[in-house]
Amino acid sequence: MCGIVGYVGSRDVLSVLLDALKRLEYRGYDSAGVVITNGKSLLHEKRTGNIQALQGALHGVRMDGTGGLGHTRWATHGGVSRENAHPHLSCDSRIAVVHNGIVENYAELRKELAPRHRFTSVTDTEVIPHLIEEALLLSPHDPLGALRAALQHLRGSFALSAVFADHPGVLTVARVNCPIVLGVGDGEQFLASDVSAILPYTRTIVSLEEGEMATLRASGIEIFDAGGRPRAPRSVQIPWSMEVANKGSYPHFMLKEIFEQKRTVASEVIGRGDLLEGVRVPSGIGRVVITACGTAWHAGLVGKLAIEELARLPVDVWTASELRYSDCPLGPETLTVAISQSGETADTLASVRLARESGSTVLAVTNVRGSTLEREADQVIPMRCGPERGVAATKTYTSQLLQMILLAMHLGRMRRTLPEARILHLRKELQLLPDKIGEILDGAATIESCLEEIGEPSSFIYLGRTYNLPTACEGALKMKEISYVHAEGYGAGEMKHGPLALVDARMTCVAIAPAGRVTDKVVSNIQEVRARDGRVITVGTRGDERLSSVSDFAIEIPPCDELLSPVLGVIPLQLLAYQLAVRLGRNVDQPRNLAKSVTVE
Repeated sequence: MCGIVGYVGSRDVLSVLLDALKRLEYRGYDSAGVVITNGKSLLHEKRTGNIQALQGALHGVRMDGTGGLGHTRWATHGGVSRENAHPHLSCDSRIAVVHNGIVENYAELRKELAPRHRFTSVTDTEVIPHLIEEALLLSPHDPLGALRAALQHLRGSFALSAVFADHPGVLTVARVNCPIVLGVGDGEQFLASDVSAILPYTRTIVSLEEGEMATLRASGIEIFDAGGRPRAPRSVQIPWSMEVANKGSYPHFMLKEIFEQKRTVASEVIGRGDLLEGVRVPSGIGRVVITACGTAWHAGLVGKLAIEELARLPVDVWTASELRYSDCPLGPETLTVAISQSGETADTLASVRLARESGSTVLAVTNVRGSTLEREADQVIPMRCGPERGVAATKTYTSQLLQMILLAMHLGRMRRTLPEARILHLRKELQLLPDKIGEILDGAATIESCLEEIGEPSSFIYLGRTYNLPTACEGALKMKEISYVHAEGYGAGEMKHGPLALVDARMTCVAIAPAGRVTDKVVSNIQEVRARDGRVITVGTRGDERLSSVSDFAIEIPPCDELLSPVLGVIPLQLLAYQLAVRLGRNVDQPRNLAKSVTVE
């Protein structure tokens, strides 16, 4: 959840750290801090608030050095305060630590250390520099060894880095169940929680494997396994351009990423020689289990419907936080599909490990090269949408939808349950999606008109059926995430089983009803809402007269195959949530209490 950056080299260290932290701010914006090794001392500063607050505190301040660390916090243990901000220092201020994750046994460690050490925060992190401090007394010339000794006392999940006043120009880093990547430069080295933080400086990335540690000096990187044995760094090249990681002329990253979907969808569907190049699924598979969290789980729900229709395979979809503790039977006959934008979602990774232990083949859908999910899966379907900076997922969701549809087509062809004529039709329809998305985006101003007409509702209910029940859930999630307005996604046919009790003149219903096998049914469900004075916004196929008579406001999308309608139907919902959040003065790119990458349980 939190973001860590580190640099060692000849550049201005403070400038590099602050620049990299800005690109990690989506991981947490409760507080931020930096520490720099300067000769025989550590220079440090930290502030509550976002990176801009830290920059303001450092304006005009010189912090020269050879290396340093930065941190942006999403609070877990301890409230938002300067004392709880990172870095955390040892009693003698000779060791500084930044940390992402949770130390589960910090309370007992703190009780043990308290008689010998001074604590200034209530965080779980602060036990770490004190443990390192004690270990360093036994090996003063081996900072990595001291870090390794401290780790033996910790339980939980963490990526952490430490610097030492007596070892300037050296960064130490360790990974246990939390992501961290190393960046390789010419006479300089980097570390970060996410590759986007260091894209301006290097595209050569080395990922630490589980339990590994590393020492970074300007001259190079040394990596060691949990037992202290060295291993040669294995690097990958990141193809992302800096253009996609910058806001450009847009007021928010989220709006930019909504409008990028014409391009990102094109990159997913145009120019593929085969449906999914290189994906090989064992022939004995008789069942699919999809596991994911949040927005990715909604993509999995669409994937279930597509696989069952096209490949005639039974599919279960689990939120990863439940699957990891369930008794769901997995085995060699089950294909486990794990979806995670970052490839570092803690619950999803735990579910993947459970699946692999049971003998299940694991197929990953992820957006990040070199991520833990990519490395631990048997096969990977890489997303092609580039980095996403907005906390609320937009372009990554439509990319995930397309990967699931392509997987369903691939399985259908493999199992000979999908006629070639249907494949050709779907492929033609896929090729048309980018232009159709462009049409929707060209009409984005109509969403503002919609909000002017309905005012500011106190509550939303989003309705959908079949392929667009997940769209309703995703639209409601976007509204909750960035506007802080109550919203629920619900099956339109289930309204009469309870939720109709909520409907009155203050309730706005958003019905996703593109042309398809259940459109008439959704229209009937909308009538139930209107009969109880609920206001109705519909998202439906252009020219469908069934919707105009039951809508207070109708948003049109171009015609498409019903199976592909979730890709088009969700875009107006993204815009609706965005426009209302802006009207309400919300911080769209940094919604309260949330972070982009959920790397703790």
